[in-house]
Amino acid sequence: MKPTQDLPSSPPRNRWGVFARREFRLLWVGETVSGLGNSVTTVALPLIAVVVLDADATAVGLITAAVWLPWLLVGLPAGAWVDRRRKRSLMIACDLVSAVALVSIPLAALLDALTYGHLLAVAAVCGTSAVCFNTAYHAYIRIVLDGRDLLEGNARLQGSEAATQVAGPGLAGLLAQAFGAVTTLVADAATFLVSALCLKRIPVPEPDRDPGEERVPVRRQIAAGLRFVARDRYLRPMAAWGAVTNMALMGYQAVQVVFLVRTVGLDPAAVGLLLACGSTGGVVGALAAARVGRRFGTGRGLLLAQLATAPFALLLPMTTAGPGLLLFATGALLVGVGISVANVVVGTFRQSYCPPHLLGRVVATAMVINHSAIPLGALAGGLLGDALGPRPAMWIMTSVVAVCWLILAAGPIRYERDLPDQPGSGAKRSTPLPSGSRMTA
Repeated sequence: MKPTQDLPSSPPRNRWGVFARREFRLLWVGETVSGLGNSVTTVALPLIAVVVLDADATAVGLITAAVWLPWLLVGLPAGAWVDRRRKRSLMIACDLVSAVALVSIPLAALLDALTYGHLLAVAAVCGTSAVCFNTAYHAYIRIVLDGRDLLEGNARLQGSEAATQVAGPGLAGLLAQAFGAVTTLVADAATFLVSALCLKRIPVPEPDRDPGEERVPVRRQIAAGLRFVARDRYLRPMAAWGAVTNMALMGYQAVQVVFLVRTVGLDPAAVGLLLACGSTGGVVGALAAARVGRRFGTGRGLLLAQLATAPFALLLPMTTAGPGLLLFATGALLVGVGISVANVVVGTFRQSYCPPHLLGRVVATAMVINHSAIPLGALAGGLLGDALGPRPAMWIMTSVVAVCWLILAAGPIRYERDLPDQPGSGAKRSTPLPSGSRMTA
């Protein structure tokens, strides 16, 4: 794909940074509002199943699974599809599809025709739209922002995403309490319409597509993305690290509520406050990511951030009642900081490093690998919790979180201050990290 127009040039820097650019402000508002809608949806749909349809736990679990399952079913084809289409138009279409699907639930309830199958279908449609939207969005950032602003822009977007994960569930609960669970979806659908409107107003033109790409079979395009990730010396360890980290994170998160309620003896309000610490850490990490990249370099900063935060996961299974709750709060906060920094750095690296015509497939490949580990980790954590008890299960899974940064350290990142900006370019090499800095803090 050969672009016919240059990417937008950077205006002189000022105290507003990337927010001085109208196209980024529109993208940021659209993505933030859409993310808030997704967060509300993940709470509102199970809530409707329980309150309105009197569904059991298995049925609610199927609704949650329906939101994530599209990553495994259509994630890789979506990457090839995104590379064939204009990203902004696809994102707008995904927003509109989600809005229509969500509005159909209040309409069905108004006609007394709402069923569990309808709810499950909406969850699957919204999940599929999210797969296509997120894949296109990660590729579109590179069109809106140039290299200098890419890291800062990703940090701002990651920060807003973490904030919506904090605010979304609470907002869903308040709206459901005030207006009813079904009516909540009307406001939820409105967030997707706002997102579509913001995306529509972005003035940045997209590069022309290569007509030859559309003649290549989808199977070959998917294989090209898989090969690129599997053969690349940087992307391969990042994908492996992301999968192992997700598995371990979901493993302890699957039992942490049981651990806090039955082992530590907390009430639901205290559990909610402690769990919010991880999302708060995500906001802090996103705000710090750009500074970490400038101070230590993107490669060295990524590795040091994981070394400095991941071992604190071991504080979680040490939690006891009273002052011992600070152990959980501290561990969740710092793990959230490290994961958020990594999301910003790795996401920015992929966007600047991968060839534009492959970016959608590379993003989709990485996300499919990462998301496929989520159900495995949740299953492993639940089985360990039943077999050994919640606290031993927490110890096993948090121990994996504490050391999985070694997967990154085993790759070429340990030798380089900054990650390269294109395949084969080679970043400036520097002295490897001293062995002492690899020890857990």
